[in-house]
Amino acid sequence: MARTSIIMIFFLSGVFSGIAQEVDLDKEKIIASVEAHKESLIDISDEIWALAETAFEESKSSELLASYAEQQGFSVERGVGEMPTAFIATYGSGSPIVGILGEFDALPGLSQKAEPTRNPLNDGHAGHGCGHNLFGAGSLGAAIAVKELMDQGKIKGTIKFFGTPAEEKYFGKLYFARAGLFDDLDVCLDWHPSAQTKAEVQSSLALVDFVVEFKGQAAHAALDPWNGRSATDAMELYAHGINALREHVKPTVRIHYHMMQAGDVVNVVGDYAKIWVRVRDTKRDGMLKVYNRIKEMANGAAIMADVDYDISLVSGLHEVLVNRAGGKALLKNLESLGDITYTEEETAFAHKMQEVLNKPQVGLDAKIRPLEVTVEHPMGASSDVGDVSWVVPEIRLGVTTAPVDTPWHSWAVVACGGMSIGHKGLVYAAKALGMTMVDLYKDPGLLSDIKAEFKERKGDNVYTPMLPDGPPPIPTSAQE
Repeated sequence: MARTSIIMIFFLSGVFSGIAQEVDLDKEKIIASVEAHKESLIDISDEIWALAETAFEESKSSELLASYAEQQGFSVERGVGEMPTAFIATYGSGSPIVGILGEFDALPGLSQKAEPTRNPLNDGHAGHGCGHNLFGAGSLGAAIAVKELMDQGKIKGTIKFFGTPAEEKYFGKLYFARAGLFDDLDVCLDWHPSAQTKAEVQSSLALVDFVVEFKGQAAHAALDPWNGRSATDAMELYAHGINALREHVKPTVRIHYHMMQAGDVVNVVGDYAKIWVRVRDTKRDGMLKVYNRIKEMANGAAIMADVDYDISLVSGLHEVLVNRAGGKALLKNLESLGDITYTEEETAFAHKMQEVLNKPQVGLDAKIRPLEVTVEHPMGASSDVGDVSWVVPEIRLGVTTAPVDTPWHSWAVVACGGMSIGHKGLVYAAKALGMTMVDLYKDPGLLSDIKAEFKERKGDNVYTPMLPDGPPPIPTSAQE
């Protein structure tokens, strides 16, 4: 009996060792594929960087990614979710079905050359201040590497690349979710440019965007102002109420507003005013409580100014539903790849940028972070990836593409995204995500663990996208 057990142990040991070696070889093929496509992926990223097209106007940027996917053998469906610049590139068949997200929209007013000092490429134009030119190209590189491994018969299943527009303003992934386009996925992955490299296991902030319009009666501001009912007064009262509320909300809450319109000329009592308001919190339930309170305050402001008002929902985001099982699998592949290394010229670029930004000149940090403890109330930004994470388990990656302490949504991120610092992050992300997808296709146990955690964290919550009825708000210029 003992001899039989020993033989069995050695047999199983050999089997598992063989499987591990096979997986490692497959991951080497992923790395080789990304290297083979590297120059094309960087060219696509640089073209998208130069185009710098904003939300729902990314027609050329979207087509660059979609066309390259088609050239590599993917089947591409364009215009999905009623969004002209959205697409899905699919390859393979059967299960598991693994998705990967790619963004490509820019931010207004951030045009910048690939230089470490402020120098616009085109004055007043947009720029990729969040690195989405890198995001889309890097994710597509991972999808192509997986597709080529399928062609070699090394893995079986389906890979889907989601070209998702308008993350910065209209939250395009919500329209994907509303159309059920993520529903058939077993798991999904994404990455985002960052100043650190790590498996992301922190949540994000839930938010809601809405617009309040006040409508009054115009009158001569000097001759007969008593005949007017000022919409501008109502908006000012409303903003004062919001600011007074700040003392009485939890520390996790964030409230922003933008006064979009307030009359036209100084000598007329303004009969129309418009304010865009955004509320955030670490949990959607907390955000909704503040949202409902601030909506009530609009009524109070309208009563005080004796005007009418309307509230229009723009959209809302869920916080990210973290998946630590997926994060652990991703981290192993980051550790296998090792740290990104930089040339003396790249380090000098980073130091000069930090000098200009009045930051400590410490350069770039691409050391792989250990898996963090997932905190209950993290602070930070919001993303429509959060909504994806409530539909399907989401594995998230951050990769260094800019120096330490770089202000995000700034010209500095644009500069790095158009040169080799950003390019290295793109290539690294493609390799890490592709290697992690190999694990998902090859290891049913891992996939089961990821799904089990997703089910436990989601609980009884039923996902519903927070959107108004009707089509996405495609700008007129994008429809021409």
